[in-house]
Amino acid sequence: MSSVLNKRIEVIDVLRGYAVMAIMLIHNIEHFNYYHYPDKSINPDWLNTLNAEVFHWMFFFFGGKTYSIFALLFGFTFYLMYQKQKEKGIDFGPRYLWRLLLLVGFAQFNAAFFPGEVLLLYAVCGVSLYFMRHLSNKSLLIIALFFLAQPYEILHFIYIKLVPTYEVGSQLFVPLWKSSMEVVKNGTFWETVKSNLTDGQGFSFLWAVENGRAEQTIGLFTLGFWIGKKGYFRDEFIGGWKKVFVISIIVMIPLLYLKDIFLTKQEALAIKRTLGVIFDMWWKLSFTFIWISLIVWLYQFKAVQKATKVVKTYGRMSLTNYITQSIFGGIIYFGYGFHLADTCGVAFSLLIGFVFLFFQMFFCHLWLKKYKQGPFEMLWHKWTWAPTVFTKEIDSNKQHSISSN
Repeated sequence: MSSVLNKRIEVIDVLRGYAVMAIMLIHNIEHFNYYHYPDKSINPDWLNTLNAEVFHWMFFFFGGKTYSIFALLFGFTFYLMYQKQKEKGIDFGPRYLWRLLLLVGFAQFNAAFFPGEVLLLYAVCGVSLYFMRHLSNKSLLIIALFFLAQPYEILHFIYIKLVPTYEVGSQLFVPLWKSSMEVVKNGTFWETVKSNLTDGQGFSFLWAVENGRAEQTIGLFTLGFWIGKKGYFRDEFIGGWKKVFVISIIVMIPLLYLKDIFLTKQEALAIKRTLGVIFDMWWKLSFTFIWISLIVWLYQFKAVQKATKVVKTYGRMSLTNYITQSIFGGIIYFGYGFHLADTCGVAFSLLIGFVFLFFQMFFCHLWLKKYKQGPFEMLWHKWTWAPTVFTKEIDSNKQHSISSN
């Protein structure tokens, strides 16, 4: 069992490393949510074409897909910690809430440098796992599918059809986003930090709620927990991942049509804000499982395991890499730093991302030679297990009931 668990954790680290790498590169071409670029009129046509193509294909393959891998693995990691404590007769729930509170602290630190970070959303949505930790596998799957279906957007669309006079209002995140970007452009470092922690966190969280990301996050957390309980990252399920790969491609194609062809012909804002969000989220979800199933299947080969060692190392320090890319991203692109957003196009920004990725990988390699965890992972682990007040034994009868599900 231990060898299976170790291998399972290895492929999880590869998935996590791949996801954070892609997220970091996407953030670079977005200029960390600061969408300022050089004037196209001063660029040669070939460079404008290259920038457009890089932006399109990077978002096609990675935008919203690698984020969802990271979210799924959050739920799976919860399973690993929950299961380990349950085997000791301890309810992980209270300590998990404390762990989420610590994550809020990491989120605020990260947000000081990056308006649009995701850790606060994880901390809030992660509370759902506390209430679902004792549910049966069947109940977990139903809840996961419910949230992944984008229920709010579906109900919103039905309401619009039933009430023809209803008009879709403006999104709440927009004023906060505009205010935040103005400070990012012209503010000092401390003005930017203050704005990031208020307007920045506000627009990021509201955007997630208003654009289906919050629902999807809860669904992916739950699905990751369910996958862990079912043991679907074990070797014996490799044939299942092949089926997932095929099914995901079959599902992805019509969803791509609905998202990019059908919806582009729709002028009504109500359609774009309901069906548009639904089809986009479903398409990204199907593409997510293309990546997950492909990586899990390929990782069975020795050559792939050897080739992805550096990715696995990167994934073991995912929190550290996520936070440090925010720090350096602000310095590179924002007004208080070098302000390269107005001079670096998409293609050159991607190149900057690869250079920074190389240095992050090199740092991970050196750090993990001496330590078992990255610096931020070490802090989170140490502080998670520090208070003894959260250690609560599970009632033996209740534990037997949970184990039988």
